[in-house]
Amino acid sequence: MAGFAAALVLLGVFWTQASALQTFLLHQPGKDYVTGTMTIQNDDNIVDVHVRSGVYSSDTIFDYSRGYIATRLFSRNACFIMKINKDDIPELQQLGRLAFERKAMEAMYSPNNVWVEFRSGHSFLGGLRNWIVYGRAIQQLCSGLPLYELESTQPRSSLRGCASAGIPSILGINICAKLQG
Repeated sequence: MAGFAAALVLLGVFWTQASALQTFLLHQPGKDYVTGTMTIQNDDNIVDVHVRSGVYSSDTIFDYSRGYIATRLFSRNACFIMKINKDDIPELQQLGRLAFERKAMEAMYSPNNVWVEFRSGHSFLGGLRNWIVYGRAIQQLCSGLPLYELESTQPRSSLRGCASAGIPSILGINICAKLQG
């Protein structure tokens, strides 16, 4: 069994490096209503994620060349932007490997979560300077929406006031309003 798993990992690494564009269909175990697609564009260092979960749907762009992640939450009609922190966010090649493993082993589930928060009422509209920094992919996702900058935080005991985004079964991003106090 260990040899099979090692062969899958090795194949996933080589496949990630050899293919310029990969698309994965991902489901969250135990939640039939959550589906997601993840497309990896190796040439542009971009991961494009679409999660469909009714009113809680989201689109997320991981732009590794610019160093930013942007998530558009449809329930909040807003875009949330954060700098990629290498301690919390897997590298592009690792995301491809995790997605390949997830596709090969249907029951696999990753508990990796990133907790971030924003200050309610402190949004801004992206201007030319912002779009130069964030890049075209994020501009296309977030243009015309209020933007909120996210900061890392500690996990909360309750998801109340939080929204989930990210990549189903691989990396969850919990976006919460900053608690006043």
